[in-house]
Amino acid sequence: MQLPVISARGIIKRYGHDEVLRGVDYDIHQGQVKAIIGPSGSGKSTLLRLLALLEHADGGSIHLDGDLVGARAHQNGSSRPAPERILSRQRRPVGMVFQKFNLFPHLTALENVMLAQVVVTKRHKKEAEERAMETLARVGLQNHGSHYPSELSGGQQQRVAIARAVVQQPRALLFDEPTSALDPELVSEVLRVMESLAAEGMTMVIVTHEIAFARKVADEIAFFDAGLILEQSAPLSLFENPQHERTRQFLTHVS
Repeated sequence: MQLPVISARGIIKRYGHDEVLRGVDYDIHQGQVKAIIGPSGSGKSTLLRLLALLEHADGGSIHLDGDLVGARAHQNGSSRPAPERILSRQRRPVGMVFQKFNLFPHLTALENVMLAQVVVTKRHKKEAEERAMETLARVGLQNHGSHYPSELSGGQQQRVAIARAVVQQPRALLFDEPTSALDPELVSEVLRVMESLAAEGMTMVIVTHEIAFARKVADEIAFFDAGLILEQSAPLSLFENPQHERTRQFLTHVS
């Protein structure tokens, strides 16, 4: 069987005395679109940040294409965070789209999408520009490359952020509630782009409160509560026949 693109085992994360993740197992295979739903504070976004190697787990392991990432293993079974120079390299195959757009305000949309290509992957500026323009076209912004973030709507800024992640051709693309900072009328334009990426075969994990979207696009949905995955199944099964009482309660409130 093909190895998962990302495999997490026994993930534990604490902030002080608060155990946010309590031994989570999670796999993402190539071409899968997986959604994570659940109440606020349940650990959904924390898991995504750990998978993207933006934080270090207090327990468990993460593998990318079968290789341990984020930590150095020792013969006694313990581990410690890898040095930043190694983490920087290990992060490259995983793209991340945040709630807030995190665009550089002094750079145009085109320059925001070009930047990591030139600085991180050392692409020639001309090639980086061509790739950036092609990717902006994929998210419907081919005529907005010269615009600064302040000249774009929230939905357009988030689409630039998606283009910035996609242009690096990641092995997996992680979305952390990508529409939560948007006005309601701008949500649909971002969801359409995400749906298009899913149709193209992009490997995606989406933390979202857009329940109807998750049901439509995801191959599998995980329900998080209190730092654990209580239930994980295909959308039809989870929504029509949830097995856990807490899942049923949650779906009753969000439906």
